[in-house]
Amino acid sequence: MKNLLRVGILFILLQSHSQNSFSQNIIIITTDGFRWQELFMGADPDILNQTQFVKDTGLCNQLFGGATFIERRQKLLPFFWSVIANQGLIAGNRMYHNQVNVANSFKISYPGYQELLTGNIPTRLNPNWMVNSKRATLLEKLNQNESFAGKVAAFASWSVIPFIMRAKHTNFTINAGYDPIESETNPMADLLNQVFDSVPMNGHTRNDLITYLAAKSYLEKNHPKVLFLGFGETDEYAHQGKYDQYLFKAKQFDQLLMDLWYFIQSDAFYKNNTTLYITTDHGRGCNRKTWKSHGFWIKGSGEIWTAMIGSGVEQLGELKNTQTTYLYQLAAQIINVSGIKLSDTRTNEQISNISKMSKSNEWKNHLFLLNENNTSLIDKNK
Repeated sequence: MKNLLRVGILFILLQSHSQNSFSQNIIIITTDGFRWQELFMGADPDILNQTQFVKDTGLCNQLFGGATFIERRQKLLPFFWSVIANQGLIAGNRMYHNQVNVANSFKISYPGYQELLTGNIPTRLNPNWMVNSKRATLLEKLNQNESFAGKVAAFASWSVIPFIMRAKHTNFTINAGYDPIESETNPMADLLNQVFDSVPMNGHTRNDLITYLAAKSYLEKNHPKVLFLGFGETDEYAHQGKYDQYLFKAKQFDQLLMDLWYFIQSDAFYKNNTTLYITTDHGRGCNRKTWKSHGFWIKGSGEIWTAMIGSGVEQLGELKNTQTTYLYQLAAQIINVSGIKLSDTRTNEQISNISKMSKSNEWKNHLFLLNENNTSLIDKNK
């Protein structure tokens, strides 16, 4: 019975809200294509010892290896397992049958971010092309609300993000890829733009550290109430088959989260009034042969994870109850926290139910699962 009471809390984790729900600050953070296997078990010994994926297997074993998965994951992601695991929650450890999936059947980035940011399950494939999405994201909707207008921003390493966010149809700050950073809103802009001139512009993903520095500088000066922060280098190095660099970027991601959390808890505007939603857009192959790739044809590509920390988040740590939740439900949770509804999402009924249960504190006795009408889109790749 205890497990049943906890089923569904992943995206209905906030306690009953006061009427002043608009005071909540929201930061959505992603690291592209980072596997649940490394999050929960650390570096994979079977891949770590393959010279085609790791230049120096001995040194990488010293840095990331260990006799147990507890030791390995602590080495790789110390902030996750020392702070988030104690002050927030982490979901998606399939060793405990705690599953987080993408609900879209494509399992690549464009539909993954669409699902996350719109609360809808994409049914038409965009193969990561620079084409404007037809659906408004929750950031666009929040920016149209008087309580959030002018207080929404997005910074991302991947240059396709502005198309998913329909940048031409919005009037909030969106900076991604190698787009110049506007100096009027960012004190570090001139310096970072100079760095652009010395960094090889290969592909569609810029250096994650540049993305972070730009976003943090914007936070310090402008104090937006809603921020999307998207990192991309974990996916880039995975596709290149460079497992050592993939691990280095995962560790850097953990370090940047630590720095961001310290800033938030040290800033009067954000302290104790901000929630971090941390996740990824898709999974990857689940073994030595397939870990580099993802897509509907690669087993494991729909398997993801999520973590949360901050205002209103129950300190549940690593979730170990049997449960299945989906990426699009995270948008429903964020919308519920914000106090508004999306007008063009399949999850309106579910959002309404969450709101009612949240206000009445009845959610503890309910299950929040995928609507039966969408069962044909449930990830079958397990």
